[in-house]
Amino acid sequence: MEEQRFAYGGQAVLEGVMMRGRRQATVAVHRPNGELALKHIPVINAERPDWMKLPIIRGLVGLRDAFSIGKQALDFSASVAIDDDEDTISPMAQGAVFIVAMVIGVSIFVVLPSLIANMASRMGAPLLLREVIEGILNLSLVIGYIYAISRLRDIQRVFGYHGAEHKTINAYEAGAPLTVESVRGFTRIHPRCGTSFLVITAMIGFVIFLLVSGLPLWQRIGARIVLIPLVAAVALEVLRLAAAHYHRSWVQRLLAPTLATQYLTTREPDDTMIAAAIAALVPVLAADGVEAEPAAMSEHKLVLSA
Repeated sequence: MEEQRFAYGGQAVLEGVMMRGRRQATVAVHRPNGELALKHIPVINAERPDWMKLPIIRGLVGLRDAFSIGKQALDFSASVAIDDDEDTISPMAQGAVFIVAMVIGVSIFVVLPSLIANMASRMGAPLLLREVIEGILNLSLVIGYIYAISRLRDIQRVFGYHGAEHKTINAYEAGAPLTVESVRGFTRIHPRCGTSFLVITAMIGFVIFLLVSGLPLWQRIGARIVLIPLVAAVALEVLRLAAAHYHRSWVQRLLAPTLATQYLTTREPDDTMIAAAIAALVPVLAADGVEAEPAAMSEHKLVLSA
């Protein structure tokens, strides 16, 4: 069926889960009193020109949409989790935080590996060896970052909701009932996870960045920064293709190292986390005309939010 070919998914947010479908995304967040608050975000899927559906280009468009919806979901979860209907941070301050985060991220994951690898080049390392050193450093920093945040106590609950999101999507894709009891038995690992996407992006980046490996240091760094959206779009296409063929044993073996990183960013969820993930997915399926059993939601009082 067409709706079953659609890649439903989402993300963990503060004290909840966001799920996204063709027509809408829904965020389900626990208030401090245990109630679930829902927010429905329309997904703008107006007829786009055919060129926007081409590989790579659709990845760029998809990443833009995912960032926009993800930001709205995080903003909503933050306001609900602290039981405050007002934005606690002004848009200007949010923009400043985003810019600072981007600068720090680019400095750590792009500039730092280039500078270190360039030192090896000055010591006589050939160009290809320099690129290999830089690629290993970049991948190591990505995995190190994932490991570091996985050790933070405050983020453990977020990782529990991340596990609940994966379990719920796995249950839906297996055709199982969307109840807490049914979803609980599924794995918290999923081939379309954003954690695996980060690792694949680092590996794809190594290949694409070879195109600018002959440039002087700072031109090479600048070119790599410009190429980041392309690298991410290609990585998204690779992840999409791999997930579509995950039933093949050789694909499972190929993806095994990237899937292993999900054990760092997911935790076994409790039943309330699973209920939140189900509560987020059911309205998304309903908006697409897909029937699902919402029994798990009966255990929790819902507060609907615009």
